[in-house]
Amino acid sequence: MQQEMTYGSDYHYLPLTSIHSGQGEEVAPGVFSQTIQIVNICFVENRDEGGWALVDAGMPNSADAIITAAKERFGERPPQAILLTHGHFDHVGAIIELVRHWRVPVYAHEAELPFLTGRQAYLPPDPAVEGGMVAKLSFWYPNEPIHLGSHVGSLPADHSVPFLPEWRWLHTPGHTPGHISLFRESDRTLIVGDAFTTVKQESLVKVFTQEREINGPPKYFTTDWPSAHESVAKLEALKPRAAITGHGLPMKGSELAESLERLARNFGRQAVPAHGRYVPH
Repeated sequence: MQQEMTYGSDYHYLPLTSIHSGQGEEVAPGVFSQTIQIVNICFVENRDEGGWALVDAGMPNSADAIITAAKERFGERPPQAILLTHGHFDHVGAIIELVRHWRVPVYAHEAELPFLTGRQAYLPPDPAVEGGMVAKLSFWYPNEPIHLGSHVGSLPADHSVPFLPEWRWLHTPGHTPGHISLFRESDRTLIVGDAFTTVKQESLVKVFTQEREINGPPKYFTTDWPSAHESVAKLEALKPRAAITGHGLPMKGSELAESLERLARNFGRQAVPAHGRYVPH
Protein backbone atom coordinates (compact mmCIF):
# COMPACT_ATOMS: atom_id res chain seq x y z
CA MET A 1 0.00 0.00 0.00
CA GLN A 2 1.43 3.37 -1.02
CA GLN A 3 1.87 6.02 1.66
CA GLU A 4 -0.09 9.25 1.51
CA MET A 5 1.94 12.13 0.08
CA THR A 6 2.10 15.30 2.15
CA TYR A 7 3.75 18.70 2.06
CA GLY A 8 5.49 20.15 5.09
CA SER A 9 3.44 21.85 7.77
CA ASP A 10 4.80 25.24 6.66
CA TYR A 11 3.79 24.83 2.99
CA HIS A 12 2.00 27.87 1.56
CA TYR A 13 1.61 29.99 -1.56
CA LEU A 14 4.08 32.83 -2.07
CA PRO A 15 3.05 35.90 -4.13
CA LEU A 16 6.49 36.31 -5.72
CA THR A 17 6.68 36.70 -9.48
CA SER A 18 8.66 38.05 -12.42
CA ILE A 19 7.85 39.68 -15.74
CA HIS A 20 8.70 36.40 -17.50
CA SER A 21 6.28 34.25 -15.49
CA GLY A 22 4.26 32.11 -17.87
CA GLN A 23 6.77 32.50 -20.70
CA GLY A 24 8.94 29.77 -22.17
CA GLU A 25 11.83 29.27 -24.56
CA GLU A 26 13.23 26.32 -26.52
CA VAL A 27 16.87 26.60 -25.44
CA ALA A 28 18.14 23.56 -27.35
CA PRO A 29 16.48 20.89 -29.52
CA GLY A 30 13.89 19.15 -27.37
CA VAL A 31 14.70 21.26 -24.29
CA PHE A 32 12.11 23.85 -23.27
CA SER A 33 12.46 26.18 -20.28
CA GLN A 34 9.25 27.51 -18.71
CA THR A 35 9.18 30.21 -16.04
CA ILE A 36 6.78 29.65 -13.14
CA GLN A 37 6.69 32.89 -11.09
CA ILE A 38 10.39 33.14 -10.08
CA VAL A 39 11.64 29.65 -10.93
CA ASN A 40 12.21 27.65 -14.11
CA ILE A 41 11.05 24.14 -14.94
CA CYS A 42 12.14 22.18 -18.02
CA PHE A 43 10.34 19.95 -20.48
CA VAL A 44 12.93 17.56 -21.94
CA GLU A 45 12.06 15.30 -24.87
CA ASN A 46 13.40 11.82 -25.51
CA ARG A 47 14.16 12.45 -29.16
CA ASP A 48 14.68 8.73 -29.92
CA GLU A 49 11.46 7.37 -28.47
CA GLY A 50 9.12 10.37 -28.42
CA GLY A 51 8.51 10.58 -24.69
CA TRP A 52 9.42 13.41 -22.36
CA ALA A 53 10.35 14.17 -18.76
CA LEU A 54 9.71 17.13 -16.48
CA VAL A 55 12.65 18.61 -14.58
CA ASP A 56 11.54 20.21 -11.29
CA ALA A 57 8.04 21.04 -10.16
CA GLY A 58 7.72 24.78 -9.67
CA MET A 59 6.30 26.96 -6.93
CA PRO A 60 3.53 26.07 -4.47
CA ASN A 61 0.05 26.05 -6.08
CA SER A 62 1.50 26.05 -9.62
CA ALA A 63 0.26 22.63 -10.75
CA ASP A 64 -2.45 24.00 -13.07
CA ALA A 65 0.05 26.31 -14.79
CA ILE A 66 2.51 23.44 -15.30
CA ILE A 67 -0.14 21.05 -16.61
CA THR A 68 -1.44 23.70 -19.02
CA ALA A 69 2.06 24.42 -20.33
CA ALA A 70 2.69 20.69 -20.76
CA LYS A 71 -0.56 20.25 -22.71
CA GLU A 72 0.39 23.10 -25.04
CA ARG A 73 3.59 21.21 -25.89
CA PHE A 74 2.62 17.55 -25.68
CA GLY A 75 -1.15 17.39 -25.77
CA GLU A 76 -2.49 14.74 -23.41
CA ARG A 77 0.78 12.78 -23.29
CA PRO A 78 2.00 12.67 -19.69
CA PRO A 79 5.69 12.74 -18.87
CA GLN A 80 7.46 9.46 -18.29
CA ALA A 81 9.04 10.79 -15.10
CA ILE A 82 9.67 13.88 -12.99
CA LEU A 83 13.34 14.57 -12.24
CA LEU A 84 14.23 16.79 -9.29
CA THR A 85 17.42 18.81 -9.15
CA HIS A 86 16.73 19.20 -5.40
CA GLY A 87 13.91 19.47 -2.93
CA HIS A 88 13.59 23.15 -2.01
CA PHE A 89 10.02 24.44 -1.94
CA ASP A 90 10.32 26.34 -5.24
CA HIS A 91 11.41 23.17 -7.08
CA VAL A 92 8.85 20.77 -5.57
CA GLY A 93 5.98 23.21 -5.03
CA ALA A 94 3.48 21.32 -7.20
CA ILE A 95 5.03 17.84 -7.09
CA ILE A 96 2.23 16.06 -5.22
CA GLU A 97 -0.52 17.40 -7.48
CA LEU A 98 1.53 16.50 -10.57
CA VAL A 99 2.24 12.95 -9.38
CA ARG A 100 -1.45 12.44 -8.64
CA HIS A 101 -2.47 13.88 -12.01
CA TRP A 102 0.06 12.06 -14.19
CA ARG A 103 0.77 8.97 -12.02
CA VAL A 104 4.48 9.00 -12.84
CA PRO A 105 7.62 8.21 -10.81
CA VAL A 106 9.91 10.85 -9.33
CA TYR A 107 13.70 10.60 -9.25
CA ALA A 108 16.26 12.47 -7.15
CA HIS A 109 19.75 11.97 -5.79
CA GLU A 110 20.01 9.50 -2.93
CA ALA A 111 21.31 12.22 -0.59
CA GLU A 112 18.18 14.30 -1.27
CA LEU A 113 15.70 11.56 -0.39
CA PRO A 114 15.53 12.34 3.37
CA PHE A 115 14.13 15.78 2.48
CA LEU A 116 11.60 14.23 0.10
CA THR A 117 10.37 11.43 2.34
CA GLY A 118 9.64 13.34 5.54
CA ARG A 119 12.74 12.19 7.40
CA GLN A 120 14.76 15.39 7.59
CA ALA A 121 14.29 19.16 7.25
CA TYR A 122 16.81 21.36 5.51
CA LEU A 123 18.96 23.62 7.64
CA PRO A 124 17.09 26.91 8.16
CA PRO A 125 17.56 29.71 5.61
CA ASP A 126 19.77 32.68 6.42
CA PRO A 127 17.90 36.00 6.06
CA ALA A 128 21.00 37.87 7.28
CA VAL A 129 22.98 37.44 4.05
CA GLU A 130 23.30 40.59 1.98
CA GLY A 131 21.59 41.08 -1.34
CA GLY A 132 18.03 42.31 -1.01
CA MET A 133 14.45 41.66 -0.01
CA VAL A 134 14.13 38.11 -1.38
CA ALA A 135 16.91 37.10 1.00
CA LYS A 136 15.42 39.01 3.92
CA LEU A 137 12.06 37.29 3.40
CA SER A 138 13.58 33.80 3.39
CA PHE A 139 12.48 33.11 6.98
CA TRP A 140 8.96 32.97 5.49
CA TYR A 141 9.73 30.30 2.87
CA PRO A 142 8.59 26.69 3.39
CA ASN A 143 11.48 24.57 4.67
CA GLU A 144 9.94 21.46 6.25
CA PRO A 145 10.39 18.16 4.39
CA ILE A 146 7.70 16.92 2.06
CA HIS A 147 6.75 13.24 1.97
CA LEU A 148 6.52 11.51 -1.40
CA GLY A 149 6.75 8.00 0.06
CA SER A 150 7.31 5.27 -2.50
CA HIS A 151 6.64 7.66 -5.39
CA VAL A 152 10.25 8.90 -5.29
CA GLY A 153 13.36 6.84 -5.92
CA SER A 154 17.10 7.27 -6.37
CA LEU A 155 18.66 8.17 -9.67
CA PRO A 156 20.72 5.33 -11.17
CA ALA A 157 24.21 5.00 -9.71
CA ASP A 158 25.74 4.92 -13.21
CA HIS A 159 24.69 8.58 -13.76
CA SER A 160 22.22 7.70 -16.50
CA VAL A 161 18.90 9.55 -16.52
CA PRO A 162 15.68 7.51 -16.63
CA PHE A 163 13.87 7.84 -19.98
CA LEU A 164 16.46 10.34 -21.31
CA PRO A 165 19.31 8.27 -22.78
CA GLU A 166 21.16 11.29 -24.19
CA TRP A 167 21.60 12.79 -20.74
CA ARG A 168 23.65 12.10 -17.62
CA TRP A 169 23.33 13.53 -14.14
CA LEU A 170 26.09 15.10 -12.08
CA HIS A 171 26.15 15.47 -8.31
CA THR A 172 26.54 19.22 -7.68
CA PRO A 173 26.09 19.67 -3.91
CA GLY A 174 26.49 22.81 -1.86
CA HIS A 175 23.10 24.41 -2.29
CA THR A 176 21.66 21.16 -0.91
CA PRO A 177 23.38 17.84 -0.09
CA GLY A 178 21.82 15.93 -2.99
CA HIS A 179 21.63 18.67 -5.60
CA ILE A 180 22.14 17.49 -9.19
CA SER A 181 22.54 19.02 -12.64
CA LEU A 182 21.84 17.37 -16.01
CA PHE A 183 24.15 17.43 -19.05
CA ARG A 184 23.74 16.40 -22.70
CA GLU A 185 27.16 15.84 -24.21
CA SER A 186 26.06 15.92 -27.86
CA ASP A 187 25.37 19.67 -27.86
CA ARG A 188 26.76 20.57 -24.38
CA THR A 189 23.38 21.59 -22.99
CA LEU A 190 23.29 21.98 -19.21
CA ILE A 191 20.28 22.03 -16.88
CA VAL A 192 21.83 23.60 -13.82
CA GLY A 193 19.22 23.62 -11.08
CA ASP A 194 20.45 26.10 -8.48
CA ALA A 195 24.17 25.25 -8.60
CA PHE A 196 24.49 28.71 -10.15
CA THR A 197 21.94 31.28 -11.31
CA THR A 198 21.65 33.90 -14.04
CA VAL A 199 19.96 36.50 -11.88
CA LYS A 200 20.79 38.07 -8.54
CA GLN A 201 18.25 35.92 -6.75
CA GLU A 202 18.49 37.80 -3.45
CA SER A 203 17.20 41.07 -4.98
CA LEU A 204 13.44 41.51 -5.37
CA VAL A 205 13.88 44.09 -8.15
CA LYS A 206 16.27 41.93 -10.18
CA VAL A 207 14.13 38.83 -9.67
CA PHE A 208 11.10 40.72 -10.98
CA THR A 209 12.92 42.21 -14.00
CA GLN A 210 15.04 39.08 -14.60
CA GLU A 211 18.13 41.18 -15.31
CA ARG A 212 20.59 38.62 -16.63
CA GLU A 213 23.87 38.26 -14.72
CA ILE A 214 25.63 35.11 -13.59
CA ASN A 215 25.76 34.44 -9.85
CA GLY A 216 26.34 31.58 -7.48
CA PRO A 217 23.49 29.63 -5.88
CA PRO A 218 20.87 31.58 -3.89
CA LYS A 219 22.75 32.81 -0.82
CA TYR A 220 19.93 32.53 1.67
CA PHE A 221 19.44 28.78 1.11
CA THR A 222 23.02 27.63 0.45
CA THR A 223 24.58 25.93 3.46
CA ASP A 224 27.87 24.43 2.18
CA TRP A 225 29.91 27.04 0.33
CA PRO A 226 33.10 24.98 -0.27
CA SER A 227 31.01 22.26 -1.96
CA ALA A 228 29.08 24.91 -3.91
CA HIS A 229 32.40 26.24 -5.26
CA GLU A 230 33.52 22.74 -6.27
CA SER A 231 30.21 22.21 -8.07
CA VAL A 232 30.55 25.42 -10.09
CA ALA A 233 34.10 24.42 -11.05
CA LYS A 234 32.82 20.98 -12.13
CA LEU A 235 30.12 22.54 -14.33
CA GLU A 236 32.49 25.13 -15.82
CA ALA A 237 34.86 22.29 -16.81
CA LEU A 238 32.09 20.85 -19.01
CA LYS A 239 32.29 23.99 -21.19
CA PRO A 240 28.52 24.12 -21.73
CA ARG A 241 27.18 25.94 -24.76
CA ALA A 242 23.72 26.52 -23.28
CA ALA A 243 22.56 26.58 -19.66
CA ILE A 244 19.11 26.64 -18.10
CA THR A 245 19.30 27.69 -14.47
CA GLY A 246 16.65 27.33 -11.82
CA HIS A 247 16.46 31.13 -11.53
CA GLY A 248 17.11 33.63 -14.32
CA LEU A 249 17.03 33.54 -18.10
CA PRO A 250 18.89 30.89 -20.12
CA MET A 251 22.43 31.79 -21.12
CA LYS A 252 24.37 30.64 -24.19
CA GLY A 253 27.58 30.91 -26.17
CA SER A 254 30.41 33.24 -25.31
CA GLU A 255 28.35 35.07 -22.69
CA LEU A 256 27.89 31.81 -20.80
CA ALA A 257 31.48 30.65 -21.26
CA GLU A 258 33.05 33.91 -20.11
CA SER A 259 30.61 34.49 -17.24
CA LEU A 260 30.88 30.94 -15.90
CA GLU A 261 34.68 30.94 -16.10
CA ARG A 262 34.76 34.22 -14.19
CA LEU A 263 32.36 32.86 -11.55
CA ALA A 264 34.45 29.73 -11.03
CA ARG A 265 37.66 31.79 -10.76
CA ASN A 266 36.23 34.47 -8.45
CA PHE A 267 33.68 32.37 -6.55
CA GLY A 268 34.74 33.52 -3.09
CA ARG A 269 34.29 37.18 -3.96
CA GLN A 270 31.42 36.91 -6.42
CA ALA A 271 29.20 34.24 -4.87
CA VAL A 272 29.93 33.72 -1.18
CA PRO A 273 28.23 36.26 1.11
CA ALA A 274 30.45 38.48 3.23
CA HIS A 275 28.75 37.21 6.38
CA GLY A 276 26.15 34.67 7.40
CA ARG A 277 25.56 31.61 9.53
CA TYR A 278 26.93 29.22 6.87
CA VAL A 279 29.86 31.32 5.67
CA PRO A 280 33.23 29.73 6.54
CA HIS A 281 35.63 31.99 8.41
